[in-house]
Amino acid sequence: MAAACVRSISKVGWSILESPVVRRSGTGSYLVSRRMYGTGGPWPRPRLLSCLRAGGGRVLGCAFLLGGGLGLYQTVRCALQRSSLLAEEHSQVPGRDLKLTLYQYKTCPFCSKVRAFLDYHGLPYEIVEVNPVMRKEIKWSAYRKVPILMVDGDVQLNDSSVIISSIKTYLINKEKSISEVIRCYPEMKSVNDRGKDVTEYNNKYWLMLSEDDNALVYPEKGMQKEERKWRQWADDWLVHLISPNVYRTTGEALASFDYIVREGKFGPFEGFFAKYVGAAAMFIISKRLKSRHNLQDDVRQDLYKAVDEWVAAIGKKKFMGGDDPNLADLAVFGVLRVMEGLQAFNDMMENTKVKHWYRRMERATLNHEGRN
Repeated sequence: MAAACVRSISKVGWSILESPVVRRSGTGSYLVSRRMYGTGGPWPRPRLLSCLRAGGGRVLGCAFLLGGGLGLYQTVRCALQRSSLLAEEHSQVPGRDLKLTLYQYKTCPFCSKVRAFLDYHGLPYEIVEVNPVMRKEIKWSAYRKVPILMVDGDVQLNDSSVIISSIKTYLINKEKSISEVIRCYPEMKSVNDRGKDVTEYNNKYWLMLSEDDNALVYPEKGMQKEERKWRQWADDWLVHLISPNVYRTTGEALASFDYIVREGKFGPFEGFFAKYVGAAAMFIISKRLKSRHNLQDDVRQDLYKAVDEWVAAIGKKKFMGGDDPNLADLAVFGVLRVMEGLQAFNDMMENTKVKHWYRRMERATLNHEGRN
């Protein structure tokens, strides 16, 4: 806007200087003089015009050009100052110095948790969508699951809860590098009761903070314990209600895989195979999951019960974290979000009390409200 005004002033100046009247100052004086003296009376206003249109016109034109030049200088200077200020503010936002790359399946609830966390905190990141069949995008990694978050191209973070805890710790405690922070979450390998190798991580629901920082993050007694409890609940219980609900019937299973194929990274043949064969397989597997987790015949009731339990724990607060979401809010939101667009999500929104909290979480992540 300011630059446009400056250009206009400059144009006026040039038009005055280039006008025929100014360029032929003698003629201009003669014409005005005839009007002034031919009538026998002095006219103050034409006298002024005479001066301006004659030699004074050049002065006026130069004044306009000088004003335009000064205005342009001020405009450029202010723009540079604003740019410098924005750059300084940008550099002062915690985490902006990290280059983050997220390897994910878009429809994976654990990946969705990480995206919710990064979006809420306004942390820029690149996404690499992994082909769930070949997984060639992560062939370089000994850890074969997603999400994987690469930090600055050389530090690898595995497991959604470890990723969230370690990045959050880094944002608060800048005394340690991300490499030093990740050592607080040691990896443990074991074999589960079904004979399958599993990898777990110590302390994954803890933030590694000083006593003073801990008091700032959790000002009220019990807040930290409550956050850890519901983060673990999201991983150990809520996430296991997703598959039995989105693959509850053959129709829902087909609709779910249609969404997965659309949003995921599949080749033409892989997409066709995944949609029809995958839907049939997951319909069968969902029945096994229902049995393994002791779910009711109508698995929707377990979903409704879990979601209403979460809402009841929040109580009259806006979020589990109070006026702002905490890590438990982000975890639960991330898990539930993967059902959007499916019948299970619509049923949950209609038959539970979660809607208002969910919409608040949507706005908080979309607007990056945790950026500062």
